[in-house]
Amino acid sequence: MPVTTTDLDCPPEVVFDYVTDPRRFSEWQQGVVSARMESEEPHCAGARCVTRRKVGFVTRDFTSEVTHVDRPRSWGVRGIDGPIRAVVDVLVEPLDDGARTRLTIGVDFEGRGFGALLVPLVVRPQAAREMPANLDRLKARIPGAG
Repeated sequence: MPVTTTDLDCPPEVVFDYVTDPRRFSEWQQGVVSARMESEEPHCAGARCVTRRKVGFVTRDFTSEVTHVDRPRSWGVRGIDGPIRAVVDVLVEPLDDGARTRLTIGVDFEGRGFGALLVPLVVRPQAAREMPANLDRLKARIPGAG
């Protein structure tokens, strides 16, 4: 699973809450138009998130299920529909006695049908290009993370 890491100048709880809040995804993830939880609680395994994403010239919804949560340390989701399904793992590590944070996000994809052809040729390379810029936007958006 390809991973991207950055250090932020704020506590792990602040980073975790921002990164795992679907209402914030469009603020820092390229291509995300909007996102919402199907239930009220995003921090429980089994909860589902619907993310509206612009892919090429089309906007479509993708549903993911939270696979694990260990607030404020780790969180993961797995796509459950469509020909291309994301697998995302978030790791939040405290630095300097919790004054700072190291954030690591691993993103991979599973392809179904024609998606199996697109994942290695298009999707993984595009995600690898986007993730550093996504984390730069994230860093600029979290108060005090600079």
